[in-house]
Amino acid sequence: MRDVASRPVVFRGGGFETRPRRAAAFIAFAVLLLLWQGATWAGLVSAVFLPSPLDITAALWKLWVSGELWRHLSVSLLRIGAGWALGTVAGGAIGFAIGLYSLARAVGVPFVSALFPIPKIALLPLLVLWLGIGEWSKVTTIALGVFFPTVIATASGIDNVPRGLIRMAQSFDLPMRAILVKIVLPGALPAIISGFRISAATALLLVVAAEMIGAQEGIGGFINTAGNLNLADQLLAGVVVLAVLGLIIGGVLSLLERRLLKWR
Repeated sequence: MRDVASRPVVFRGGGFETRPRRAAAFIAFAVLLLLWQGATWAGLVSAVFLPSPLDITAALWKLWVSGELWRHLSVSLLRIGAGWALGTVAGGAIGFAIGLYSLARAVGVPFVSALFPIPKIALLPLLVLWLGIGEWSKVTTIALGVFFPTVIATASGIDNVPRGLIRMAQSFDLPMRAILVKIVLPGALPAIISGFRISAATALLLVVAAEMIGAQEGIGGFINTAGNLNLADQLLAGVVVLAVLGLIIGGVLSLLERRLLKWR
């Protein structure tokens, strides 16, 4: 009995805490590339329809040296930045209104529920008719795609803030601004940042789709042109650029999450 009593108790309260395993992703990715390259060398995969990683890397290098890659990428980034900023500001404002005010909720929730399922790229021809073939039709398409996830994430985040904390602040006669800044906003931030991840991915998808439909410049336009010319290596090079851009955006949002949510 004395040995059992002195035995240390195993801690079982991890709470599903994740452990960083950064090397696992790199190893899996390297194995996939090696298998892909080996299948191409062995003749199992046609390089005409699926170029090898080395061919794609060579195409990327040529695009980088010529400056064509940055020309297309800069145009896409400007469209994504403008559309995401507009959609986030508008969606955050409407989401806060829906989360805080009964009248805004009664009016806004049915509109969001009705309009959110509509594919925003389907509205591009109508936006071109209204705004012209220039930048504003593409930026507005991206902004609409960002707007609805931001509204839903913001309103849901505010709904998940414990009402007991708000009632306690009101009982101490805190002003409304202090309650919003010190209680509501920090409590809703996790959901809002999760909404940022969804809206950023949506913006990336929409800019490619919009550029493939009605643009000569931009990553989407470049991929569309490469596909029409049967340049599979350049097409996949554009796809790789999109994947890297998605990783960068995800990394920036992860950094933002760590900075803003240190209290968790």
